[in-house]
Amino acid sequence: MADRDVPISAADTAPPPSDAPARPLRALGTPLASVIAVAATFLGVLVLAWTVLFVTKGRFLKHTFERIVAGQTHRDVKVEGDFQLYFNPINVKFVAERIHIANPDWAGKGNFFEAKRIDSRISTWSLITGKRRVNWLNLENGEVDLQWDKAGKRNTWTFSEEKGEPLDLPIIRRALVQGTMIRYVDPRMQIEAGIRVHTVEAKDTQFASTIRFDGSGTARGTRFVLNGALLTPNATVSGGKNQLQLHAEGVRTQVDVSGTLPGATEIEGADLHMNIRGQNLADIFMLAGIAVPDTRSYRLTSALTKLGDEWRFTGLKGRFGDSDLAGKMVVKMTRPRLLLTAELATDTLDIVDAGPFIGYNPNTLAAKGAAGAVTQVAGTPRLLPDAKLRVDALRNFDAKVHWTVRDVRAPSFPVSHIELGLDLDNMLLKLSPLNFSMSRGTVTSDIIINARKQPVFTDYDIRLSPTPMGTLLAGWGVEQSGTSGTVKARVKMTGTGDSVRESLANSNGRIAIIIPRGTLWTRNVQLSEIDIGTFVQKMFEKKLKEPVQINCGLIGFTVRRGIAAADPILIDTEKNVVLGRGGFSFRNESIDLAVRADSKKFSLFSGQSPVGLNGYFARPGLNVISPELVARAGVGLGLGIFASPFAAILAFVDVGDAKAAACGPVLEGARAAAQRTTKGKPRDDVGKGTTAKSESGKRSKDERKDQRKVFKKKD
Repeated sequence: MADRDVPISAADTAPPPSDAPARPLRALGTPLASVIAVAATFLGVLVLAWTVLFVTKGRFLKHTFERIVAGQTHRDVKVEGDFQLYFNPINVKFVAERIHIANPDWAGKGNFFEAKRIDSRISTWSLITGKRRVNWLNLENGEVDLQWDKAGKRNTWTFSEEKGEPLDLPIIRRALVQGTMIRYVDPRMQIEAGIRVHTVEAKDTQFASTIRFDGSGTARGTRFVLNGALLTPNATVSGGKNQLQLHAEGVRTQVDVSGTLPGATEIEGADLHMNIRGQNLADIFMLAGIAVPDTRSYRLTSALTKLGDEWRFTGLKGRFGDSDLAGKMVVKMTRPRLLLTAELATDTLDIVDAGPFIGYNPNTLAAKGAAGAVTQVAGTPRLLPDAKLRVDALRNFDAKVHWTVRDVRAPSFPVSHIELGLDLDNMLLKLSPLNFSMSRGTVTSDIIINARKQPVFTDYDIRLSPTPMGTLLAGWGVEQSGTSGTVKARVKMTGTGDSVRESLANSNGRIAIIIPRGTLWTRNVQLSEIDIGTFVQKMFEKKLKEPVQINCGLIGFTVRRGIAAADPILIDTEKNVVLGRGGFSFRNESIDLAVRADSKKFSLFSGQSPVGLNGYFARPGLNVISPELVARAGVGLGLGIFASPFAAILAFVDVGDAKAAACGPVLEGARAAAQRTTKGKPRDDVGKGTTAKSESGKRSKDERKDQRKVFKKKD
């Protein structure tokens, strides 16, 4: 009992000691708890803000909205009617009545955007990611003014003071639009258009509504009209897609586009099909400021889509004139110049459709044939085309095009396998390569047209690889039997002017046709040499197809200010030396050439007088019985009357004193001053030709005197 009355101490109740110390209790305010508290507070604020906005519809933010948007856009912004801005439930609901956003000062008076009412549901997540997706838009009596300035540097829809960006519409999934007008103006592209947009109830249950649009405008002074419809999908029906139908007419062209869009304004990745037809393919490109050669009537189809700033035309196929075309094309909408790239192929190109590429009208060629390439100027025929290079259009775009042609449909024109590489960079146009096959030979060209300077400067470099002459002659309708020689050539010139004719009329440079060792059919050679004795002898001996050996030959011209003078014409054959004098003019397209053959051996009945080639490019003439030959016939007749018949024959005797040519300088294409005889002596029988007729079409007195002198001179 006594023990019970003893007080119990703390030591008696304490637990027995242990080896590890006791762990203290965790206190409030640790980092984890702090994070939870902050998150809860933030979430509470969001819920509170959402509640306030939902209850008030955000109407109290009206003036704040006007002030912030005006400060960011540097425009006057005014909402005169109801205003709502809140989350419903997670997407942003925006409503504004009688809203106005002014144009920048440079765009003149008026508003960039105004509407009687705009009601939209904007994806909150898209605002965070910057993709700007509008799930629903109801626009009533809206007006949108889309303008570029005259310099093409600013526009009304780029609100910053920096360079104007291309038009990039927000993605709109579904829309209901009534009484809305869209105006678009681009002074540099010379385009102005107005488009009316309105919505009607769709008859197909798969679609909620049909947005119809129509409008008109001008492009580079030419009027066009368009109309179409966009069927927006019904959200309650699975598989619904935005179906687009568009028809446009203008500049003798009709365009139909159909297909599907991911969203009402979402062209990116669209699956579209285009059908375009018209009288001239250049018309439709002209609307975009792109210069292409004229064509006859055409019809093309293509798949069409948009990726970034690129419009892609794939599976392109169709016809222009009597020629086919296939390939793909991309138009990249860049500033200050758009970029056109294309990979094209033609199986058969009609020669008439090739005419515009050097300046001929294809419709005239189709109606008149070769005569359609000839015009009359002051009573004389002209063949070189006068079509002007579209220098203004070259300022609007750059281009990279590769085009191949398998066959060319043309009588007596042995050309095939054309390859064209076109590169246009800031008005510097390069046609390289410009190659084609011609009778088992290849013509390789590099042509550079510099339109950066005025007048336009063109550099021509055209080369013909060694080509069998027999095959070449056969391509032009001449029998090739017995011909084994080859020919190669080069044209290296520069010229100024914005048409083919003007450029060549002001050209300087060199033309050289080289004939290495080979054989030609006797009938052709003997007629050109007017060696009557040899020709008659072979005719009676039935050896007209016996080959004649050519040691070497050069037909060279030096071109100065559009006048080409023979420098030299020298062909060395087994029995003759063929010499030429004269020239031709790119200025008036006249020809004034004379060719004479001197025999290396004694030849009876050799006229030894020049064969004249005269007239014009479009109407050349051949003077086989030249005045010199007629004069010699007169002398022979006189001798026959006053002396004896044998004396008349002497007038046609060639004593055979022609000097053989050293083939080294000939095969090098050297000028007349570098030509030598086989004994190494300078030739004094070449390089003294005239320079054809003057611009007036007549040779000067000195030229006529000089030509008479050189053809009388003996080696």
